[in-house]
Amino acid sequence: MKMTFVKNFPGMGECDAYVLCPGCAKKHIPEAAALLDKVDEKRFSGKAGQTIALNLVHGDKLVTVVIIGFGDKIDENSFAKAYAKGVKEAKKAKPATIGVITGGPLAGKAVESIILADNVYETHKTEKADKVDYIIYGVEEDEVKEGIVLGNAVCLTRALVNEPSNVMTPAQLATEALLAGADSGFKVNVYDLPEIEKLGMKAFLEVARGSDREPKLIAMSYMGDPDSEEILGLVGKGICYDSGGYSLKPSSGMETMHTDMGGAGAVIGAMSAIAKMKLKVNVTAVVAACENILSAHAYHPGDVIGSMAGITIEVNNTDAEGRITLADAVTYAALKQNATRIIDAATLTGAAVAAFGSSFTPVVSDSDELWAALEKASVPAGEKVWRMPMDDELFEGLKSDIADVKNSGGRGGTITGGMFIQKFAQGRPWAHLDIAGTSYTKGNDFCQFGATGVAVRLLYHVAKDSVK
Repeated sequence: MKMTFVKNFPGMGECDAYVLCPGCAKKHIPEAAALLDKVDEKRFSGKAGQTIALNLVHGDKLVTVVIIGFGDKIDENSFAKAYAKGVKEAKKAKPATIGVITGGPLAGKAVESIILADNVYETHKTEKADKVDYIIYGVEEDEVKEGIVLGNAVCLTRALVNEPSNVMTPAQLATEALLAGADSGFKVNVYDLPEIEKLGMKAFLEVARGSDREPKLIAMSYMGDPDSEEILGLVGKGICYDSGGYSLKPSSGMETMHTDMGGAGAVIGAMSAIAKMKLKVNVTAVVAACENILSAHAYHPGDVIGSMAGITIEVNNTDAEGRITLADAVTYAALKQNATRIIDAATLTGAAVAAFGSSFTPVVSDSDELWAALEKASVPAGEKVWRMPMDDELFEGLKSDIADVKNSGGRGGTITGGMFIQKFAQGRPWAHLDIAGTSYTKGNDFCQFGATGVAVRLLYHVAKDSVK
């Protein structure tokens, strides 16, 4: 998509379709406002989420004007949703160009939502949808830079997560991280199998050894505040395909398992946005990328494996593999990247989907301060989060008779999965985002289908809010 920014609206004529609110229509397109006055309130009352498409003749051209409703109380989320819905409605008219009239302090959210609503995954289709160019009236590009950057960062994450596993292998994910770092301005180091072995990442390697595709450890860093010792560590689950291993998933559960690296995609997207906005903050990120494949070489239920932290793990479910790779990744973030606080993002449990569906991301955290930062960041991010309880009684199911800890056990799987990871955080303030339900959609206001890019904006705003 191409976006052009024009400070003042010259009147209709440049575009095939327009998206604007009722107030802007009265000011800029009076013929649309006059027609809107004749519309019954049942069809359009201006409440949040409503749109109406009006067809007008301008000269020798038929123009579609989409009026969007904000409702009585305008906030960042309702503002963004209105423009996203307006763009989707306007695109139904098959325009080559769409003009969007916006402005004010929330204009960046409008631009961000336009980028997200226009984005569609069609990489492997031979026939592509016609591209739409946008003219954004009422703002200059510099005024909405953050919205542009965040919209594109989310689209980057969507592109990574949507790719099938025969394309987005661990090696390809590492390449994509290198490209993102070069484009955005953050440093990337990729470690191959011998280097991962030297690091002692035994847990990560046990999960990886079932696949013929070698694992990759992807370490990223952006040091925007060299005078500070504070470092935010981001860790993303990087399972590029998950069969469940010997704890084999049913075939119906495998179709979208190329998206099991949604956490990895999120931290790469977040790093891209943080670096492009040149935030005065230090952020590192790590992804332990591999596949969890059933083979003669794969690890088994009943195995006892080691870890970079020296903690032994009894494996009682090879389909609870993400937390095993995260154990070493979180350890690496703490000990090698010197993260002073850690947030991990992972498509971890079906329990999160059952409890929260696709609306909320459950959070498990041992830090009230870090939870407060996530809760605050969720508002401008437009991503709902909910804190889960941590209780020693729930950890009982993870106690092992033959090792230091089991990788799965008991009810409360979303919580216990997080509590397993917390054991490897080396005492750093820590939070876990289980994005299993929120990372993929069949369609919502901001996404046509597929990967949503959840957690990119959330992690970005946590980093932004920590700037002193």
